[in-house]
Amino acid sequence: MKEGGNFIGALKDNFSKIKKITREISSLSENIGTSNKDENRFISSQISSLKVSLREANDKTLEILNKIYLAKPLNSNAQKTPLKKDLKKEVSHKHKSSSKILRLLRKKIPELERKTIKRLRKKGKETKEEKVKEASKYVWIANKVFSNFSMSIVDNRIFRNLKRDLIKANLQFIPSNYISVILFTTLLSLIGGFFTFLFFLFFNISPMLPIIIPVNENLLGRFLKVFWVLFAIPIGTFLMMYFYPWLEKKSIENIIDQELPFATIHMSAIAGSMIDPSKIFSIIISTKEYPELEKKFTKLINEVHVYGYDLASAIRNMAFFSPSTKLSELFNGIATTITSGGDLADFFDKRARSLLFEHRIEREKQIRAAETFMDIYISVVIAAPMILMLLLIMMKVSGLGVSFSTGMITVIIVSTVSVVNVLFLSFLHMKQPKV
Repeated sequence: MKEGGNFIGALKDNFSKIKKITREISSLSENIGTSNKDENRFISSQISSLKVSLREANDKTLEILNKIYLAKPLNSNAQKTPLKKDLKKEVSHKHKSSSKILRLLRKKIPELERKTIKRLRKKGKETKEEKVKEASKYVWIANKVFSNFSMSIVDNRIFRNLKRDLIKANLQFIPSNYISVILFTTLLSLIGGFFTFLFFLFFNISPMLPIIIPVNENLLGRFLKVFWVLFAIPIGTFLMMYFYPWLEKKSIENIIDQELPFATIHMSAIAGSMIDPSKIFSIIISTKEYPELEKKFTKLINEVHVYGYDLASAIRNMAFFSPSTKLSELFNGIATTITSGGDLADFFDKRARSLLFEHRIEREKQIRAAETFMDIYISVVIAAPMILMLLLIMMKVSGLGVSFSTGMITVIIVSTVSVVNVLFLSFLHMKQPKV
């Protein structure tokens, strides 16, 4: 076995020598017509000597090949076939030795690789479960009540942006259904606003016990004070439902912009292997590391394999309905690179660098904004309530302006701090990056 290994090594060295001689002959042949007579004569002699060396190398290759035997020759003095008992002993001995080798190999395998193997085995055993979403009864009732009216106004200019926002936000609604839900919810809020108006017409809310007290003023004057509730609640509900897809789209856009730089680096590494471009998106989906991009890439793959679009057209469709401007630019760039026959790996590499640079700038801005929010929080939530409490106590002691009791001052301060904290935490949660 050792001798055969030496022959193979010698054969490899000989092949590398032949390649080197062939390369030199090729380079000298290219220069033979561009030089003067003396140089041409010298080059011709060099080529002749290289041809002699090439013949010798070829002869040596044949000698080495004749010395290599792929099959081991049979031993003429071979013993008779062993009995069954001897065969069983030999097999058991081999099994024991192989199990020892496996144990040694397991000890040498690093812990990280062992965990990876276990994870891959579990992944192979997993079974896919089909998720079936049942239709919402609320949406069904809304369609029953307002479907005809919604179909008549769905093409109105007011709802033109709403249709695109629904697709970009990946909400499971068609435009007419969502308009029906808006109208039905507004109708319910109108009924709720009417009962709220009746309540505040005859009752008032007090910070002290009893909390609900009857109104002791003129009914007409009270009506003029609270009649705005009839309009504020339905209008607020309609606007909230109308702008919800846009808010959802902005939220998805922020998440995609956070995932995109790292996904593009991943795609650049995959594209470097000269793989089919459609497979790049399939590999990114299989990683399960980019939840929002996974949804977009799954839609893209479905447009190719289910709807029959070519890859460039499917990518352009996804760019048009993408919630993120950066993702849309990336899709358009991929489509242009594919149709023009450009280098996809180089495009991904350059795009990944620019996206990562923008990501670092955004992170820097977020750090600076967090410092500013900390200063605002200290001044608004800590200093302002203390100053307000001092002012209210001074007003009570001096008798100037409206005098509040101690319990009332406590309720005002605690309520103010609670509301400001809730608003501040909500704002921070909205500004916080998801990745």
